[in-house]
Amino acid sequence: MPDVRQTLLPAVLIFIAFRFSVAIADEAGRATALDDISVTATRVEKSLETVPAAVGIVQQEEIQFAEPQLGLDESLAKVPGIFMQNRYNFAQDLRVSIRGFGARSAFGIRGIKVLVDGIPETLPDGQANVDSIDIGSIGNMQVIRGPVSALYGNASGGALLIESEQPPDTPFISFRPTFGEDGFQKHQLKFGGKHERFDYLLNISDLSYDGYREHSATELSALNSKFGFDFAGGGRLTTVLNYTDSPQADDPGGLTEALVDEDPTQAWTRNLSLDSGEKLEQTRLGFVYDRPLGERGELRVRNYYVSRDLANRLPIGATGHGILLDRFAFGGGAQYTHTAPFSGHANRLTLGVDLDRQEDERKRFLLAGDSLGTKIQDQDEQVDSIGVYIQNEYSISEQMELTLGGRYDRLDFDVDDNFLSNGDDSGDRSFRKFSPTLGLRYTPRPGLNLYANISRSFESPTAVELRDPDGAGFNQELDPQVATSYEIGVKGVLGGEVRYDLALFTMDVTDELVPFEIDDTEFYENAGESRRNGLEAQLVFEPIKYLIATLAYTYSDFEFDEFIDDNGNDFSGNVIPGVPENLLSADFTYTHPNGIYSQFTALYVDEIYANNANTVTNDSYTVADLRLGYSKFIGPWEISPFVGVNNMFDKQYNGNVRINAFGGRYFEPAPDRDVYAGLTLRYDFEG
Repeated sequence: MPDVRQTLLPAVLIFIAFRFSVAIADEAGRATALDDISVTATRVEKSLETVPAAVGIVQQEEIQFAEPQLGLDESLAKVPGIFMQNRYNFAQDLRVSIRGFGARSAFGIRGIKVLVDGIPETLPDGQANVDSIDIGSIGNMQVIRGPVSALYGNASGGALLIESEQPPDTPFISFRPTFGEDGFQKHQLKFGGKHERFDYLLNISDLSYDGYREHSATELSALNSKFGFDFAGGGRLTTVLNYTDSPQADDPGGLTEALVDEDPTQAWTRNLSLDSGEKLEQTRLGFVYDRPLGERGELRVRNYYVSRDLANRLPIGATGHGILLDRFAFGGGAQYTHTAPFSGHANRLTLGVDLDRQEDERKRFLLAGDSLGTKIQDQDEQVDSIGVYIQNEYSISEQMELTLGGRYDRLDFDVDDNFLSNGDDSGDRSFRKFSPTLGLRYTPRPGLNLYANISRSFESPTAVELRDPDGAGFNQELDPQVATSYEIGVKGVLGGEVRYDLALFTMDVTDELVPFEIDDTEFYENAGESRRNGLEAQLVFEPIKYLIATLAYTYSDFEFDEFIDDNGNDFSGNVIPGVPENLLSADFTYTHPNGIYSQFTALYVDEIYANNANTVTNDSYTVADLRLGYSKFIGPWEISPFVGVNNMFDKQYNGNVRINAFGGRYFEPAPDRDVYAGLTLRYDFEG
């Protein structure tokens, strides 16, 4: 792969330059990314190395490190097993897939559970959007790779758990303006601190971006806040409030290969003429209460409310369609953890229940120029979910731990048709699933952890995916997909200098949910069976002082075992579209005590099949980014200018592939080389 070698050569040169700079630099104290890490991915706090599953984490410095903060993929790319597309189309949202789950999504995230500060961003029907997640105040992101329904319910591929940064003891205020090409501007104002038992963090951001392609502009303003109060008895109440307003998110649409070759910056003509795109406004309010119960028990109770208004213009039919969505979701849950010896060995038991409801008022119109014309759909959709789970971690010996758990989920979908001129399409669907899991971890010596797990998970169609091609109600023949996963792995830390993680897995999936398009409208069907074999590896080490290298590799062998679609086409034996066979990332981050920091990243993405027939492919590509910055402290002030170059070698590639796209418009080109620069000003209120 000559493209890879050409891209990695500058990394070698940068490495040599770092080596020289370190030889003459100040030898002051330093921090390392190889310190012990605790995660809560399995709903209880645990050392990263002792979790009997594939879990990755990125920290605050990696997320906010001189990044433009356009998408979560900027920092998640260094985690193996996760593949992301569509950073530059805000109307479609970031597409995230873990072990292939989520790759089918035309917009938003499917098959992956997303939680922010303990509050679900994923709706009861399984759909998640990350357009309201404030990147500028993220403290860490944890990624579970593999089936997690036994813990989190309706999700097959994994989970993405996001925590806002913790307020510091010393109150502060910071301002971060960033400017770049294609009209990119993002401004952030952040402040936080602690006062006795109360702590707070607020971040206000405003983004405007003209976009690389025609008709791809966006505007988005957001407020993210987190408040904590510690009670005298050891309890803690955390309140999160998030508000997002995006009055513009244009959708340039997909292009054919010929149109990409002609001009990658153009929009699809119908998307342009019909002004395709969306407007949204969302408010999310959540409460999480934690407190100890006695000497061995811990209780967590959560409650949340989400309101979302969406207006969408779609290039469907002769005139186009306009959609108005008024959504209200709410829910709560409780979890109790009891830690006490059993038969002379350590034991931890976790019990929990989740209750969630989603209420959507959906209206569809024919477009009449800039306005909405004739109404063609008016329905109320309701999704109720209840999940009850149990997990037990038992230490068989000091070196071996057994984890056993299961979860029962019930989902009820109801649609009430209020537009009866074309018949009554009211209906309902119900799904019941039990998802067990079994994990074993063996630590023969410090720094070496072996594990194995068997898990089963399910993923229901979302309310939109249940749309019937023959009517406005629910498709009565579409079923959830069920995955059974077998995984083995090894991970640990060697001498405090190298962190390693290797996972091998195979999965059998029945009733795989597969998209197809009719006149630019996406529908879904079940494939018979599919098989997924994969390898994921990550290596984090410090080759020289102050330089952290992170290498991640993913191999994916995903195929349809049995799949004959509704038109009689036999795709058995074909590769599942939307996932590259090989995915390789390299990240070199240098942080010196004298204030200099820099980062070089390279990502290689293998070719991707764009359709079930495997007759259309998206070419492989390698893209590299470089970021440089400097932090200077002057009394209570911190001044941190930075500059970055995305796609520094000016490669032409597609940032998104639309699976089984209508009219052969599979491709969404990504920007060529672009430069951005910014400055962080921070003031700490001492005393």
